[in-house]
Amino acid sequence: MESMKASSLTSLSIRTAFDRTQFRKPMFLNFHFGPITRSSFPLVGTNQPKFKVFTTISSTDSTETKNPPDSELETRSKDEKFDWYAQWYPVMPVCDLDKRVPHAKKVMGLDVVVWWDRNECAWKVFEDSCPHRLAPLSEGRIDQGGRLQCVYHGWCFNGSGDCKFIPQAPPDGPPVHTFKRACVGVYPSTVQNDIVWFWPNTDPQYKDIIMDRKPPYISEIDDPSYTKLMGNRDIPFGYEVLMENLMDPAHVPYAHYGIMRSQQPKNRVKADREGGRPLELIIERLDINGFGADQEERSRSKFFPPCVFYAYTDSMVDQANGSASSAGTKKKTSVQRKFSLVFICVPVSPGNSRLIWTFPRNFGLWIDKVVPRWMFHVGQNLILDSDLYLLHVEERKIIDAGPTNWQKACFVPTKSDALVVGFRKWLNKYAGGQVDWRGKYSGALPPTPPREQLMDRYWSHVVNCRSCSVAYKGLNVLEVVLQVASVASIGIVAAIKQGAMSAAARTTIVLLAVLCYASSRWLAHFIYKNFHYHDYSHALR
Repeated sequence: MESMKASSLTSLSIRTAFDRTQFRKPMFLNFHFGPITRSSFPLVGTNQPKFKVFTTISSTDSTETKNPPDSELETRSKDEKFDWYAQWYPVMPVCDLDKRVPHAKKVMGLDVVVWWDRNECAWKVFEDSCPHRLAPLSEGRIDQGGRLQCVYHGWCFNGSGDCKFIPQAPPDGPPVHTFKRACVGVYPSTVQNDIVWFWPNTDPQYKDIIMDRKPPYISEIDDPSYTKLMGNRDIPFGYEVLMENLMDPAHVPYAHYGIMRSQQPKNRVKADREGGRPLELIIERLDINGFGADQEERSRSKFFPPCVFYAYTDSMVDQANGSASSAGTKKKTSVQRKFSLVFICVPVSPGNSRLIWTFPRNFGLWIDKVVPRWMFHVGQNLILDSDLYLLHVEERKIIDAGPTNWQKACFVPTKSDALVVGFRKWLNKYAGGQVDWRGKYSGALPPTPPREQLMDRYWSHVVNCRSCSVAYKGLNVLEVVLQVASVASIGIVAAIKQGAMSAAARTTIVLLAVLCYASSRWLAHFIYKNFHYHDYSHALR
């Protein structure tokens, strides 16, 4: 999927300029990488152990590992099991949250409300349910005292979840607002890497869980020498399929043909139009804490369960002439160019997930300052859409076969599928084969909506992205202005008597009216195609 295709990090060639066809066929901001050498670039602030490695191949009815890992690689006690509810989960990037209003989100099947507590200067994550009559607090407001107010009956809550005011309670009666049942469930929350995270348990014993456990940390996101625009989108297929798709570099030249270009090794003849080729992917030690991977000595990646897939290139060095030395010779200074892809996959509910992405880099910083953020999202959404329907249908076939039977249902004979197989292996071995919804759902997927609704961008992205929302409103205003200008121009020509205006001036105004009308029609098409629905036909690419 995504330009997102992290594992193929170094095999992607991405445009850095917006040409005249940009708005007809938006492209994700890509960067062309030259030869890369392996280095000891750290993985998300952790010490990288020396792993034994194994690759993955399969037979016709099962997936096995070549030279199966020994007991040192895959050892666990009988009770070692991944607990889905003892993890930090991302809610939303801070840049897409409005401090003036509460925000409704669903994560792990839990309805939560995210709001800014200006009294504590912190983002809070509550159960999205008023204890009074269970109305959604996300439909409420932040009152004049900075409290979260339920708009059904006006109950108010502070940042600790305590009810501070019940309008219907007599002032001289019992202080019912202090009763425990009047409180809202509060989830432990924190902001890390400019993302709001929460711990999915309101039990008071987890109030200070941040002191013992922290979300995975990506140092580049907080590094001021890097640029790191973020994006988010709700996806109409589940966490498992989203995660494995991001780990699959082999699909990029095919599923995203015409959108992303795959760099071909020198002196290699393309086997087909798209340029697919064998990929040497190697999975390193796999355990309950995830796994690492190496791709052809050029890029590396790491899976931090349950949500983070992180890929990066080893350093590239630009040679630049330096100042002259005392001997009259010129020194060459080395500039390390680093680029990484960070994908955060959020389980929402069966058949639904949320993707948060960012691509930190320490070069070309000026581009993000010149090009509006929403323009990057236009291209990134096109990439997401180009294989969205494929994956939506694929998920249903996997469910029909049974998630635990994935390795029997899918024939994965090449090393290009090593990361996908590694993820499914981790999922089956440690995490029960699928997300644990704790009985909240029947297990059935939601019905498939019409294609236009399935691939809708407005509700899945635009309303949840501050930059795209502002651009959408601004472009709609511009469309109306152009239509008004067109009508006004014709009105002026019609109102002015014959002979009161020269023929040249009359012609100029008429042409202006036509131009404004044509521009408004083109803009309406652009808005619909980039902010609502853009179909993608693979057969006609």
